[in-house]
Amino acid sequence: MLYIHQSTCISSQHTFGSIDIEALQPSLDGRLHITEPTPPAIPAGVLRRMGKAVKMSVTCALPLLERPATPEGIIIGTGNGGMEDSIQFLNQIIQYEEGMLTPGNFVQSTANAMAAQISMLTANRCYNTTHVHRGLAFENALLDAVMQASENSASLILLGAVDEISTYNDNIERLAGGYKEGPVTNHELYTLDTPGSIAGEGAVMFLVSGNPAGANTAVPAIRTLHTTDEAEIKIQLIHFLDISLPAGETVDWFLSGENGDNRLLKYYTAAESVLSANTGIARFKHMSGEYPTAVAMACWLACHIIETGEVPIHMRKRPTGQATAGPAKNVLIYNNYKGKQHSFILVSRPGR
Repeated sequence: MLYIHQSTCISSQHTFGSIDIEALQPSLDGRLHITEPTPPAIPAGVLRRMGKAVKMSVTCALPLLERPATPEGIIIGTGNGGMEDSIQFLNQIIQYEEGMLTPGNFVQSTANAMAAQISMLTANRCYNTTHVHRGLAFENALLDAVMQASENSASLILLGAVDEISTYNDNIERLAGGYKEGPVTNHELYTLDTPGSIAGEGAVMFLVSGNPAGANTAVPAIRTLHTTDEAEIKIQLIHFLDISLPAGETVDWFLSGENGDNRLLKYYTAAESVLSANTGIARFKHMSGEYPTAVAMACWLACHIIETGEVPIHMRKRPTGQATAGPAKNVLIYNNYKGKQHSFILVSRPGR
């Protein structure tokens, strides 16, 4: 069991600082760019050299590290890392004919730059690792945190996920048909019966441990799988719920990673067919956009739903039933990336 004590989220919505998820912020040109908050007190020389992904991760992480306790691990998941800095560095190789290159772009371009920068700014010399597994990067970081917490339940761990919209991955995804064509907004994402989604980016951080004291939410179970068969999704979800939910409990909210791509809808339909009629269904990718670690924002939203009971109308696909009329106890997240990588994450109230 992994317990979540605190969390922060930087996204295209008002999720950082003054939180307001009732008002849906619009996309621009088929992209949901983050609403950039003011970075914390970081030396100007250091801040100037940070790439966007690194700046997002540091800004998101530092508010959780202001307390006296020092995390004994920093674990970050990312699908693309600092891709924009990687491209800039490669362009410099050509531009300067492998001569005097700017080292900043190279240093910030590696996938582990986010976790490393957080570690250096906080003088943290403990366990530090980055998981780069495309659409399952955050889930593997989460599993790593579960294993670390099982070895030492008292230790705090900073767990997070970061991905940015870079010129490179945006162009590649559009050429591959990953994003919708034309001027599509997030307000109409689920009404268009067309392939593709909209681009997104974000950073999410959690302070977690194996100790329930002071925890706001918990992650009692997680499962990942690779398949292209929607029938397998249904079978695996039934099994996941059988072994993960205590006797007599049901899922209050199903948080779906449905992203408006009609090629992937069959997977979400199969998962929804397993649910009780009293389970409310909500969606989140009109808030986050599609990117490899978007499921981390879903995890942040699940914590928010459990803590506040707030599920905005624009998120709801199916109205709540009797079981979800009160505060939510169990929120099930299902996400898939490109129809191949799938995950189930159960988020619950502590002390279940």
